[in-house]
Amino acid sequence: MKIRILKNELNESIQHVAKAISSRTTIPILTGIKLEVNFQGMILTASDTDISIQAFIPTEDDKKTIVTVERPGSVVLPAKFFVEIIKKLPSQEIEMEVKEGFQTFIRSGATDIQMVGLDPEEFPVLPSVEEDQVVSIPGDLLRNMIKQTVFSISTHETTPILTGVLWNLNDNLFKFVATDRHRLASRIAPLEDADNIRFSNIVISGKTLNELSKIIPDQNTRVDIVVADNQVLFKIDRVLFYSRILDGTYPDTSKIIPTTYKTELVLDTKKLSESIDRAYLLSREEKTNIVRLQTLEDGTIEISSSSSELGKVTEQIDVVDFKGDPLRISFNSKYMLDVLKVVESEQLHISFNGPMSPIIVKPVDESRSLYLILPYRTTN
Repeated sequence: MKIRILKNELNESIQHVAKAISSRTTIPILTGIKLEVNFQGMILTASDTDISIQAFIPTEDDKKTIVTVERPGSVVLPAKFFVEIIKKLPSQEIEMEVKEGFQTFIRSGATDIQMVGLDPEEFPVLPSVEEDQVVSIPGDLLRNMIKQTVFSISTHETTPILTGVLWNLNDNLFKFVATDRHRLASRIAPLEDADNIRFSNIVISGKTLNELSKIIPDQNTRVDIVVADNQVLFKIDRVLFYSRILDGTYPDTSKIIPTTYKTELVLDTKKLSESIDRAYLLSREEKTNIVRLQTLEDGTIEISSSSSELGKVTEQIDVVDFKGDPLRISFNSKYMLDVLKVVESEQLHISFNGPMSPIIVKPVDESRSLYLILPYRTTN
């Protein structure tokens, strides 16, 4: 293999595929990035067996030459060093040559580097995915749906299925659900051109979805999603992102969401967020994160928290609308702040069925998101 390639293009593709490299792998070949060169361009591949990412760099783009191929070939290079060194090379053009025994020579400006490569034949083959069910979704919508649900996954490996986000697609409605048994986040989006496509119980690791969202470009790029038996493939521009589907059946969460409420509040999102953030400072010191919310007779609500060492925070917030019974409830302030960080609506609809029933939070101007937080039982 012998090529000349533009540094920026190579570096961008390396950054994408490197997200699939795991430092914990016991398989030596998976600590590397596989490079394959033919006369159409270069393909980079990395995998940790749970996710695999492949990026393609064409020889030309918009009549600009990116890769000049003198001799096709392939090699696996150690990712840790390769990722860092390409970023730091001095010149905009890089020469790469692979000789006998996979010895790889990289030249850029006055810099010469020699790397010990590995045999690409030992690198695992990417999963084969039947493209029967392909869903197309705007990239910014997919990234938002991930952001608005993934924070509610469980971080405990004792229940692996809850470390993922549940995906269902039915009647052109794409639904994400995440829960750690103490809170829940769900988001629905209508999709065009998905009339005949249905799937359920597709659960994808939250860590994987976080890595995926970093690859989706800011400009409005469409992402094609291909769902197969145990894999999901995401196609984003010239990047292919494969993810394993988590094994197991996701619990039915529909039964825990109330349909009627005894107390309903409409609050200003920013004011509530700032108030709970201040109360969180004390509750965090107490290592409980407990904050109390109480409705008052003058039509305001009181947010309070206390610390045995530091003292107490109490403040009132005006309510935009209030219906139903008076209420005093305690909850995990960090869980509520996580919700408030991802809500894009200026006002929130918060509903209760009493001090020991789930708290339901919905953005006022956007009916497709729902958040649930279980309250705390407190003695005072």
